[in-house]
Amino acid sequence: MGISSLGVGSSILTQDVLDQLREADEAGQIEPITLDIANENDKKDAMDVIDASMTNFIDIINDVKSQSLYDERVTEVSGTAAEVIAAANTDIQDFTLSVNVLATKQIEESGAFASEDILVATAAGTMELNVDGEAFSIAYDTTTTLKDLKALINEEAGDKVDATIVQINSGEFRLFISSVDTGTNQDITLADTSGFLSDDGGTTAGGVNLTTAMTAIQSGVDAEFTFNGQAISRSSNRVEDLISGLDITLKETGTSVVSVSQNRDNIMTKLDSFVEKYNSSIAELDRMTKPSADSDKGIFSSESTIKNMKRAIESMFGSVGGGVGRMADFGFDVDRDGRMTLDKDVLNSTMDDNSKNIEAFFSGGTFTNSDASTTEVDGVFTEMSAIVEGYTEYNATLNQFSTSIVDRISDLEDRKITATERLDARYEILKKQFAAYDLMINKYNSASSMFSEIVAADNNNNN
Repeated sequence: MGISSLGVGSSILTQDVLDQLREADEAGQIEPITLDIANENDKKDAMDVIDASMTNFIDIINDVKSQSLYDERVTEVSGTAAEVIAAANTDIQDFTLSVNVLATKQIEESGAFASEDILVATAAGTMELNVDGEAFSIAYDTTTTLKDLKALINEEAGDKVDATIVQINSGEFRLFISSVDTGTNQDITLADTSGFLSDDGGTTAGGVNLTTAMTAIQSGVDAEFTFNGQAISRSSNRVEDLISGLDITLKETGTSVVSVSQNRDNIMTKLDSFVEKYNSSIAELDRMTKPSADSDKGIFSSESTIKNMKRAIESMFGSVGGGVGRMADFGFDVDRDGRMTLDKDVLNSTMDDNSKNIEAFFSGGTFTNSDASTTEVDGVFTEMSAIVEGYTEYNATLNQFSTSIVDRISDLEDRKITATERLDARYEILKKQFAAYDLMINKYNSASSMFSEIVAADNNNNN
């Protein structure tokens, strides 16, 4: 490999020599900073992982501390007589519904018309439709067809009735008017207040097909059923005023046994998720604070902030409870490795004994002690939330720690730039000095060669 000369070419003070000196200076001044920056960036990446893990953890804590979780209700209905939906916090209970009669709509059928396009009046006038005690005025004229009349009824009284035309046979069309609601109060009557209705296409007035010839093909009746043997009647098959929080729909005659209970499945699913997120968070913190001197040493092994948070989370298990109990009393356990488990049989048993106490212990409220005295508690998950959010909320411990890492990275990058610029300036000067020295050495070498040649020549002459 050739030698890069700085001057005329003495081959002594070369660019390669400067590069070697620069490399040595960078190893001592720049590389330590570069390594520090890489280490802080690794910490920053690790903090992103911790932030995500803790966000998942606090989210599930907030889910399981919510009172609404324990207020959720589910229903089990045997038989097909009814469907029942329970709102949150409905009383837990069992009852029997026996449906004897379903509520029905009032349906009226007109006399027969030759076509849906047949004219129904000989002159302009009005007819009155009455349903459930409410009257509607329907205007008609000489251009009104049966189809037009149907549309006018739906337009004027559509909130109370539905009008439709059915072709029974060829050349036989009938108007059907059905009440929107059910019940005995849904009687439908039609009267021609002007006397101009026609049954024969607008030729003869005084038609009765749309008035006195209307026939009730179904009478509106109330629903009749029993609740635990007590006779009940309602105008609708949808019953929302029988028991607070229950939406009952009567479907058919027969009997259904209804059970309203707490939504245990959803509670267990959420608590399973809590255990999973707890174990995930602890495992992540274990890995990052591992004190081993081996290559797998945790990146935060010497960071008190992260280690303190890990200890605070681990100590929650034994510290929360408001003085009325421990999580271990309700099926939770943490083994020697810090892994949490949940015995659902134990939890279900305690919930069967006193679900209100479980709600209070988990979510806060009034806890009834064994001596019948009561204690107001915040709830273990509310206590946990306060502990964890002390680290995870905006501008809390973790946020400040992450900010300090970013600040250190910025400071180190500034130091690296300054150190690099200092070396650049130094070696620019050295380059000029080496070029001058190289030139001087080259001159000395040239002079030495000349003297050597003179001495050699003189020696030759003497010989």
